[in-house]
Amino acid sequence: MHQALYRKYRPSNFNDVYGQDHITSILRQEALNNSVSHAYLFSGSRGTGKTTCAKILAKSVNCLNPKDGNPCNCCENCVAIDQGTTTDVIEMDAATNTGVEYIRELRESVMFTPAMLKKRVYIIDEAHMLSDSAFNALLKTIEEPPEHVIYIFATTEQHKIPATIISRCQRFEFRRISLNSLVKRLMYIASCEKIDLTEEGAKLIAKTAQGGMRDAISLMELCAGPHKTITDSLVNEILGTSSYEKMCNVAKYIAEKNYGALFDTVNEVVVSSKDIMVFFADLTSFYRDMMVKKSSLNSDYLDLLPAENDALEKTASLFNMSTLIYHTSLLDEAYSSMMRNPGGKRLCAEVTLMKMCDPKLSGSNEAILSRLSTLEDKLVLLSKGVTPVMNIEPKVPESKPQEKEVKPEIEPASVNPTASDSSSFVDNWDEIVSKVSQLNVSIGSFLKNCVPSYSKKNNKYYISSTAQITVTMLSTEKNKKVIFDAMVCCDVDINSMSQIEFVYKNARSQKNDLDEF
Repeated sequence: MHQALYRKYRPSNFNDVYGQDHITSILRQEALNNSVSHAYLFSGSRGTGKTTCAKILAKSVNCLNPKDGNPCNCCENCVAIDQGTTTDVIEMDAATNTGVEYIRELRESVMFTPAMLKKRVYIIDEAHMLSDSAFNALLKTIEEPPEHVIYIFATTEQHKIPATIISRCQRFEFRRISLNSLVKRLMYIASCEKIDLTEEGAKLIAKTAQGGMRDAISLMELCAGPHKTITDSLVNEILGTSSYEKMCNVAKYIAEKNYGALFDTVNEVVVSSKDIMVFFADLTSFYRDMMVKKSSLNSDYLDLLPAENDALEKTASLFNMSTLIYHTSLLDEAYSSMMRNPGGKRLCAEVTLMKMCDPKLSGSNEAILSRLSTLEDKLVLLSKGVTPVMNIEPKVPESKPQEKEVKPEIEPASVNPTASDSSSFVDNWDEIVSKVSQLNVSIGSFLKNCVPSYSKKNNKYYISSTAQITVTMLSTEKNKKVIFDAMVCCDVDINSMSQIEFVYKNARSQKNDLDEF
């Protein structure tokens, strides 16, 4: 008979429990020193090890040959508890036994000594489901139970447990298991079960599990059904989720106001029989990642692969924070609307994406803030006598680019910065590139790989690139105007576009120039 992997690989001692060292270390010491409390409260999200630790603790206090606070799992007591053949370890589901009558029966049975083990352990799962009268019936026996009784309450909603119960228990809060711990465990189980699992696939499964070990193992077993190599693409296909690359593309379509591509994306989701709500949940999560990326310098916080981190950084540069908040509010409203009206999911998705493209289609406060943020950039330009140019599409010149190497005498600001040489031009380069990307996506992608410098002697700002096509593209008047506008918005001391010059340099010549300084 097949046994589910999450049951087969359930930890049998405290050392095997992943991600809860702050709890297992204390429980192991209490079992080792015979100082176990009479009542415990285990709280935390699903699949984090609450019931598992309760069963291990029940075995530890009753084990005939304990080892450093862990059960031996070999003696007759441990085997009886594992097989469920003892009446002294009672696991109760409070969700189906919420009444006071059930608790009264429990209170009467407490007075009897254990039939086989040293301690009688009551594990009450989903304890928050008990009624108020049931909790009141438990108060006295929890406060002063017989010496042979231990209560262990497990709950996912601690705030629903009365304070009078919490104060009588030793409380432990189980944390969501970290992504690295989940991946490590999944790779171990995959190797034992001869499952071909890639690290990218394991990471995606771990992210989908949201910190729950049981969910992660169950999802891996589901993906292993077709007997193929479990890659991130296979996980997306089976779970109906969207890849990170697809989320990046959708965000770019929104920034470019590409309605056709967005409608095609929605149609693709519908035709593939995927749930639009899942698609919107993934998009909301991606927007959350973009907000974190723009407001935090700690890339490890998001647990992303290097390629995903680069794609996220590039996509986040297309939006300002006000726009991201506005888009997130729209996605949240759309998700709630889809739950209320499942029949109108597609229409709701299409209307929401249209609103995200054009804030003028919505009169909400967030939409107004997004529009004001864009207007602020224009006002900065106007206050400095510059006519703003927005959303200009680059045009590749048809003439063959001249491969003429320009070698101005420049002094890189990053090498010799002073207060008078506008070194902020280099210091603010990332901000300038981000601003250019908001004005024009394509120009920003070209500009990102360029090297900025400033010549105090010529009072010019040089932007050099190792690609001739990049220099040719950026040198057009329209594209140069966009870069000039962005520099003005970022408080660079510049008066005219003639101060900007683009330079083609191969990698070797750039190295030689830097060596001279």
